[in-house]
Amino acid sequence: MSREILNLIEPEQDQAIDPLLKYREQHKKRLSYMPWLYWKLKPKNRIWADQWQQEWQTYLQSMETIRIGRDCFISPDAHLFAELGREIVIGDGSYIAADSVIHGPITMGQQVAINHHATLDGGRAGIHLADQARLAAYCHLYAFNHGMKLDQTIHEQAVTSQGIYIGRDVWLGANVGIVDGVTVGDFAVVGMDSTVTKSVEPYAIVAGNPARVIGDRREKK
Repeated sequence: MSREILNLIEPEQDQAIDPLLKYREQHKKRLSYMPWLYWKLKPKNRIWADQWQQEWQTYLQSMETIRIGRDCFISPDAHLFAELGREIVIGDGSYIAADSVIHGPITMGQQVAINHHATLDGGRAGIHLADQARLAAYCHLYAFNHGMKLDQTIHEQAVTSQGIYIGRDVWLGANVGIVDGVTVGDFAVVGMDSTVTKSVEPYAIVAGNPARVIGDRREKK
């Protein structure tokens, strides 16, 4: 049997897949982990990327209690859960990267960045991320806590929730943990691998476990 006939019966892989579609699938994966590139796409690529995002965001809003602002990017590989009473609100120009787990109630302001593998659980009181807050990869914020008395096992005790507030233009470095009841003031920075157990003043730079003040952004040049 000739090679030409074989190719008609069993097309070679490279012939069977449109190179343009292969490029788009790889670029979708790149955007999912590096969403800031979405706003740098060339106009011809924004056409298919906008359609892709519109379809995904429409699906999310039909399945969960989610409100999404304008010009946002949400990776289809992120996991958003917002049952009734635990709404997720996403402000204009914000993004959520791949492998993040987001459980409402959560409110995001404008141009908020949640990078890959972040975990946010709003408990009952919720998590608020103000405008331009930036969460690096693997950040974990839990707006609830378990009781620890010895008269009951941990799983039997009441869960409390005070809420978490992350201020404007705050930067949480990679692998930062924020516990329930904490407020991180506007313009503060939390260093990589830190655990924040107490509220942070505006402009403060904190690091460590537990996090402590190591500087002030107003002193940076």
